[in-house]
Amino acid sequence: MNAADPKVVQALQQATLLELFAMSTLIDRQMSDPARIAAVRLRLHLGQRVQFLDWRDPQMQMRPAQVVALAKDHVKVLEEGAHRQWNLPYAAVEPAIDQASPPAAPPAPPAPPPQPAAKTRRDNFRGGERVSFEDRSGQAQVGTIARVNRQTATIHTDDGKVWRVSFSLLRHIIDV
Repeated sequence: MNAADPKVVQALQQATLLELFAMSTLIDRQMSDPARIAAVRLRLHLGQRVQFLDWRDPQMQMRPAQVVALAKDHVKVLEEGAHRQWNLPYAAVEPAIDQASPPAAPPAPPAPPPQPAAKTRRDNFRGGERVSFEDRSGQAQVGTIARVNRQTATIHTDDGKVWRVSFSLLRHIIDV
């Protein structure tokens, strides 16, 4: 991706200030759309190689990095070579393209999330903790423990649903 495409730059230079403000507002809304953030977040996992847009660079170059933490609204990456950590919005990150494979080859599927520990027990969870689990259709669900019951936990997911989930299916989420 080349964000400094001369055609785009020229079109933006010819736009009025009001047109630029309207475009900026529309772009901000799209970048903060929870569905778009969730779609990007599902494609990322810890340790994954990614590239991110360095907006401070006048050339707006993509830089290689590795995912070190995932949060609700941003991702923390470690820039390769410079060994700097960046907290970036999900909009600034995309999975790295493997240069060894031919461009026509389909991308490799992301690594599956880690499986829960074999002996996850009730004592390992407390109310208010962030957890994730897979629902019956295999979709990842993320939420907060509202109540710890005898055999299950009551989870309020980010999309407003309430679930009762066995402790063996829960995984802790570490937010940064």
